[in-house]
Amino acid sequence: MDYNFYPDYQNQCKILRGLAADNKLRLLNIGKSLCGRTIYAAKIGHGNPFALIAGGFHGTEYLTEIAINGFSSVGCCADTARRICPDKNRWKANARGVDINHNFNACWREVKRRELDAGITKPACTRFGGLRPESEPETRAMVRMCRRFPFERVLALHSQGREIYWNFKNCAPKNGYELAKKMSLASGYELTEPETIADGGGFKDWFLKEFRREGFTAEIGLGENPLPLSDFEAEYPLVKKMIDAFLG
Repeated sequence: MDYNFYPDYQNQCKILRGLAADNKLRLLNIGKSLCGRTIYAAKIGHGNPFALIAGGFHGTEYLTEIAINGFSSVGCCADTARRICPDKNRWKANARGVDINHNFNACWREVKRRELDAGITKPACTRFGGLRPESEPETRAMVRMCRRFPFERVLALHSQGREIYWNFKNCAPKNGYELAKKMSLASGYELTEPETIADGGGFKDWFLKEFRREGFTAEIGLGENPLPLSDFEAEYPLVKKMIDAFLG
C-alpha cells in the first residue's frame, strides 16, 4: 500500500483498518477529539506494549503520520503502540485553537507566562496552551492511555529540524541520554534542546515529569511546515533507523 499521500481523517481510518484486517496491528479507541472523531491507538505485538510512538499532534506535521503508517505496515517484533490525532487542519492547534503540545501538565503555568509575554493571549493557530492544563480531549486521551499502559519509553514525532530532544527539567533517567545518542547516531539527527517557547507543556515533557522514564521528541525533516509530501521518500529511511534504535 502507498502511504505517501495526505493523511486526512478518512485516509487514516482506511489505512488503519486495512492494517488491522491484515493482522499487522490491533486498533484501540482511546477517546474522541473535540470534533467527536475517534482517536486511535494501534497496537503491534503481543502483551502490554512497552513503547509508544505518537504522531499527528499538529495538523501541519502530517509527515509524522505517514512515517508511522509506513513503519506499522512492515510490522514490528517489539510490543509497541502508536497513536494518531485525527483533527487535521492546516494549523498547529485543535478545533478550539489550542496547541495540544502546549496543553500537557508539564510546567504549564511557566509555559503560559511565556505565551503571554509573546502576546499569545487567546485561541490561535499555534502555541496557545489553553485555559488550563489537560483542558482538551485530545490531551486527556493521551494521558489516560499512558496511565493505562506502563510504557517504558515514548517517542513523539514532530517536524521539522532533524533534532532529538531527550530531557526536561532533569527528569530523564540515566539511560535516557545513552538511548538518545543511539537514536542520533542511527539517524544523523542532532541531540539538542527546544527553543524556550516550546520548552514545557508537551507530551514528552509530561511523560518525563510524570513517570521519570525515557521520553523523546524527534523533529523529522528539514524546511518549513507543512513539509511537502515529496520530502517523505528521502526522510523515511532516517526516521526508520531512529525508530529501530528507539525500540532497541
